Amino acid sequence: MQPLDRTFSVAPMMDWTTRDYRAFARTLSRRALLYTEMVTTGAILHGSPRSRFLGFDEVEHPLALQLGGSDAGELAECAAIAEAWGYDEVNLNVGCPSDRVQNNLIGACLMGHPEKVAAAVRAMQAAVSIPVTVKCRIGIDDQDEDEDLSRFIATVADAGCDTFIVHARKAWLEGLSPKENRDVPPLNYPRVHRLKASRPELHIGINGGIKTLDECREQLAHVDSVMIGREAYQNPWLLAGVDAALYGEPGPAESRHAAARALRPYIARRLDEGAKLNHITRHLLGLFQGQPGGRKFRRHLSENAHQEGASLQVFDDALGLVAERETAEVA
Repeated sequence: MQPLDRTFSVAPMMDWTTRDYRAFARTLSRRALLYTEMVTTGAILHGSPRSRFLGFDEVEHPLALQLGGSDAGELAECAAIAEAWGYDEVNLNVGCPSDRVQNNLIGACLMGHPEKVAAAVRAMQAAVSIPVTVKCRIGIDDQDEDEDLSRFIATVADAGCDTFIVHARKAWLEGLSPKENRDVPPLNYPRVHRLKASRPELHIGINGGIKTLDECREQLAHVDSVMIGREAYQNPWLLAGVDAALYGEPGPAESRHAAARALRPYIARRLDEGAKLNHITRHLLGLFQGQPGGRKFRRHLSENAHQEGASLQVFDDALGLVAERETAEVA
């Protein structure tokens, strides 16, 4: 099995990194590693139909499933299901700070239980041949960012995990909302850099607050990979520069219009399957950000794509409101 190249990835984001967003992202970058939204073990084991939580299009590869859970047996079972469905990686969420997941011992609160994470990783790895990775924070609440993070990483690495994506902020489980936890705790990139320096045998990726490909290059001087979240969603054209800037290969999209047109067959297929147009096009609202006509594009989709029976024509009409450049764009 060819190892995954994790140099650049798009972070798992609830309600955002759906299968439709991921298919759209592939019109912009062939090489970025894409992640699903976090899917809980309960949803996979008890939800129906399973395709609602695990379905994807072949174009989305390389693709990782992010799992939320803490029971080692359930996580192992879900990892095996993910491998059978064709995912390239399974990632354990040890970073989400929401109350809902805390109450079920999911997400960032697991940083206080490194032995539980280690047991989960051990069980998952025994169940699959694809990589099992962990996405975590640099700490929670009053944990010491150096000692406690080092202990967490060491405990989980000793269980067999060799790949960690670290969100370079603490999560405050008391007193801050999930939204505030994305911005309020200060970023501490040097802490993640020190982790990589102290554990050179591990793959250490970094996440949090990174917005440009230049910043990605700067980070890659210190760590093994970079993960971008909100910027990759709100300004998706950023992805069009990833393949050339970080992999030395031309990307698939010469222009924003070309990327949008490349998605048309996918949209048509999903509409035939019964998907609603706005569930797909909501992920494209930032494509023409800052471009002449971009506001008209967003408004037309926002006002019309949710209508009953909205067809591909609504998308084409919105696209026609944006002037197309005669020369290829540089991301």
